[in-house]
Amino acid sequence: MAYDEVLADRISERLAPRGVTAKKMFAGLTFLWQGNAMANLYDEGLMVRVGGDGMDDALARPGARPLLFRGKPQNGWVLLDEETLDDAALDSWLEWAWECTAELPPKKPGAKTKK
Repeated sequence: MAYDEVLADRISERLAPRGVTAKKMFAGLTFLWQGNAMANLYDEGLMVRVGGDGMDDALARPGARPLLFRGKPQNGWVLLDEETLDDAALDSWLEWAWECTAELPPKKPGAKTKK
């Protein structure tokens, strides 16, 4: 897993006080709130949950691009260029991801996710 350890530490410092956990999965480090992924840091950058309704606004911000999985855009998620993540930008993206994820119902431990 070749993700940026310094960025991982910066994210963890911001999210740990809220009870967000980090788990190595999805070829990187995934940040979870009540079992729901809110962000994932991996070798291509940081992907964050912005919600389906937030896609246009998110993609209008510097450093954001659609998250592609097997060539298909993933609605509700964007991929961020790490070079654009100064403290203010990182705080803003993580707050957005937090707000979207906090609206989701908690996942039960061991529950299977929809495919």
